[in-house]
Amino acid sequence: MATDDYDYDYEWEKEVEEFEKSKAGVKGLVDSGIKKVPRFFINTSEMLPNRDYTKDGVKVEIPVIDFQGIERGGSRRIEIIDEIRRASESWGFFQMINHRVPMSVLDAILESTRRFHEQPKEAKMELYSSDGRRNVRFYTINGHLKKPDVASWRDAFSCTFMDDVVDPKVIPPVCRDKIIEYMKHMIDMRNILSELLSEALGLSPDFLEQMQCMKSEYLSCLYYPACPEPDRTFGTGKHSDPTILTILVQDDMGGLQIHHDNNWVDVPPIPGALIANIGDLLQLLTNDKFKSVEHRVLAMSMGTRVSAACFFYPSTQQMVKAYGPIKELLSEDNPAVYKEVNYIEFVTQYQKNVKGSQSTLSNFKAMKKG
Repeated sequence: MATDDYDYDYEWEKEVEEFEKSKAGVKGLVDSGIKKVPRFFINTSEMLPNRDYTKDGVKVEIPVIDFQGIERGGSRRIEIIDEIRRASESWGFFQMINHRVPMSVLDAILESTRRFHEQPKEAKMELYSSDGRRNVRFYTINGHLKKPDVASWRDAFSCTFMDDVVDPKVIPPVCRDKIIEYMKHMIDMRNILSELLSEALGLSPDFLEQMQCMKSEYLSCLYYPACPEPDRTFGTGKHSDPTILTILVQDDMGGLQIHHDNNWVDVPPIPGALIANIGDLLQLLTNDKFKSVEHRVLAMSMGTRVSAACFFYPSTQQMVKAYGPIKELLSEDNPAVYKEVNYIEFVTQYQKNVKGSQSTLSNFKAMKKG
């Protein structure tokens, strides 16, 4: 962590406390005209961007899958399922086009994200909270930040849809209708991907649906203001997702990268595309067949990036259910890599590890026999 031109004699905890008390987020810092990144945002320990990563002379890019013909009995369904299988095994990420979510809905969620975050500070302060138990909140720091934790250079507005439901009245009017409409489409996409992922694993189309492992959603509307020192921090530091699956829409600013083959690979914006990524719990369920990979967002010197990420995880009743590697995928040659764990315990361990960049999955490895 860099400390070169910063005063050593300063109170780290006090700076964090004052930032949180302002309830203005990163945008508040930018609006105040700061020229230097506060110490608790500084993160120079990660690998620098590796633009235009090539292998054997060919530029490496994450898979883009065309969903045209995806319906059951469709002309390309088998081909698309095979593409999803290969992407989930090798990349953990893929972009989706022709997925039937209207462009107008994608544009609307991005615009409403921008509209929420660009309100006056006073309009958002009441919602500001680092407490993840709140169903609707505005925050920068998620949970308690302590040394040597590093904050991300972005603000978030989140809504939790437990068992697919949220009370619309708790969502601010400035973005309420667009969020409700967007989530209807995300639930439809979840159902489609649940079928496709099941079939990609060689299972029946309704297998993951029967497991009820994707019955609640957490929508995070993310706002990344320009940074005065983009080489000293990240829009979002490297992490994997603890959930089953994430679906993301991003604007045209770029900056999202995934860790692949020991390099950081850009996820280029494609108009109208949705991005899917495998979560840690799905890697556990598939016994490492599908991969959950680290990803991050670069900070930028100019412009503002917005995105909306929808995370899928078990229903309320299934939170304490023990999830382990799917038995249909196991054999004598492919024994269980992980032991069973319920989702509450899994996420609790994730929250302990994520700020230290440690793998959550490693905590649930099965004991080897003999």
